[in-house]
Amino acid sequence: MLNLVKGHKISNPEKLNEGYEICNDVSMMANVNAEKILDVFQHFIVLHDEPMFFILELPVNLDRESPIAPGILEETHKDVYYIDGCSREACLALMERYGDLLINDGLVSFGFGCHESNDEIMQDKYNVITIYSQKLSSYAGFFEAHEINQVDDLVTAWDTFSEETPGISERFEWNNKTILDLPNELKEWGIYLAETRIE
Repeated sequence: MLNLVKGHKISNPEKLNEGYEICNDVSMMANVNAEKILDVFQHFIVLHDEPMFFILELPVNLDRESPIAPGILEETHKDVYYIDGCSREACLALMERYGDLLINDGLVSFGFGCHESNDEIMQDKYNVITIYSQKLSSYAGFFEAHEINQVDDLVTAWDTFSEETPGISERFEWNNKTILDLPNELKEWGIYLAETRIE
């Protein structure tokens, strides 16, 4: 059974297991136990001796949304932040300092990308980690190094959802901070708001 991060709950956790699948020529997706996610990110970071960038996707505050009726939203949005030109050491330091908050929050997506190779790693909701690369073969054995094996058809939390069995995403508090404090926390790192997207 998959060990979910603290900000997520699902009705049928017994249906999920660790594993990864090759999605197409340029991406692979994995279910990763909560306690391994930091190691997976650190592994990706140390593989790349090139300038990197940090991606942070946060839900827009409700007071900035436009309900079509009281309490009813036709669409929701997210703010997308970046820190450009990070060294490998800076990326590792960022994960060391804020990894617990980033990994365990149920409302955030985040990841790292490479300015030269364009490789990326992203953590989405419900413990889903995706790697994107134009040379995906260079990641052969990447997840196996964390005892996560390849499967033909990965079952993610999204496959278990229905009106009767929805998922729950919750904010996680760490050291009296939440994910919404991160843009201010990371000002000295050079974080900036790049765009606001529809979810």
